[in-house]
Amino acid sequence: MKRRSFLLAAAAGTALGAAPAARAARPHVVVVGGGYGGATAARYLRLLGAGAIDVTLVDDNPAFVSCPLSNLVLGGSKAMADITLARDGLLRRGVRVVHDRALAVDAPSRQVRLAGGQRLSYDRLILSPGVDMQWQRMEGMDAPGARELVLHAWKAGAQTAALRRQLEAMPDGGAYVLTIPLAPYRCPPAPYERACQVAWYFKQFKPRSKVLVFDANADITSKAALFRQAWARSYAGYIEYNPQFEAVAVDAANRTVQFELGETVRADVLNVVPPMRAAAIAADAGLATANGDWCEVDFLTFESLAVPGIHVLGDAIQIAPAMPKSGHMANQHGKTCAAAVAALLTGGEVNQQPLYANTCYSYTSDREVMHVASVHRYDAAAKTMMPVAGAGGLSAQANARETPYAQAWAQAIWGDMLG
Repeated sequence: MKRRSFLLAAAAGTALGAAPAARAARPHVVVVGGGYGGATAARYLRLLGAGAIDVTLVDDNPAFVSCPLSNLVLGGSKAMADITLARDGLLRRGVRVVHDRALAVDAPSRQVRLAGGQRLSYDRLILSPGVDMQWQRMEGMDAPGARELVLHAWKAGAQTAALRRQLEAMPDGGAYVLTIPLAPYRCPPAPYERACQVAWYFKQFKPRSKVLVFDANADITSKAALFRQAWARSYAGYIEYNPQFEAVAVDAANRTVQFELGETVRADVLNVVPPMRAAAIAADAGLATANGDWCEVDFLTFESLAVPGIHVLGDAIQIAPAMPKSGHMANQHGKTCAAAVAALLTGGEVNQQPLYANTCYSYTSDREVMHVASVHRYDAAAKTMMPVAGAGGLSAQANARETPYAQAWAQAIWGDMLG
């Protein structure tokens, strides 16, 4: 009887021990960053993986806050609630969402270390971490309290609301100073849209105030003719544009900014946008191989050219020719990467001819908008994405007819990435 019980128990133990081997664990993809690129990648991995791939999204912000349209909060026609969305749709699709900050990548161990102490193991890692500000290139911004007084508001959220409060508090007849870094930076037309939005607010409520723009670039970097047209038509006397002025130092206590040739300008509201680079988690992992600032990738899969098994999306990458660092483009990166990663993990074929589209709307007031659109196709010989000649287009001028299209674009892309 004892021998029979022993044999039965041994057989049962063998069966239990064999079960995990017979039922292989599903591959696990960790996505760091829940913005336009990362959220899209997480959603489409669940969709294209047909439930065969586990996906964990890591983001320290409990909600998604959109950079596109955030300038309208500064102008006053939108509130923060209008650009803030929950990630419930991702949860319903089976994405595990972890509200924590990803600190570091351990590539040899295939793990991501979180601020809360957790370590997430992955089969493939997708980084969509956005950008970090290069404050070391801006003297004075390390002074105590400087970054609380002098805002960039280039990551939508608390700084967006704080900059709006600064504009509301400044006296009529004051000066708002906006500095723009050398390209590349996140969203090429955004500084010039911001100038329009602040001028629109001043025109209504503080008509003696001025918008002073100091651009490190030689000219307006996107939609130049359209912005000049809008400024001349709607904001003559409000916006003063100064090209080739690179900000190098800030005195936050006195609200002054100094430029590379020694000129100094004082502001009532000082909005300094510093130079940018790929976020630290990517740079620290050895992925920022383009001038130490941006991450080079294989545009078929978005896999890093430096570290296998890690894919990088969005504003953190070294862009292809004529490719903007935009929300819509990050969304396209996310879809292409998700399809490629799903193929790599399930034995499928990676698409050898990816095609991206990009549309960017810029508001010149609360009701007038203009767009630029482009199409990009993979060039196998050059191993990069190239703009498709004759595709895309540009508005003739800022107009009210396109405003519903801009609103529809936002609702559609938010649904596409979060729904």
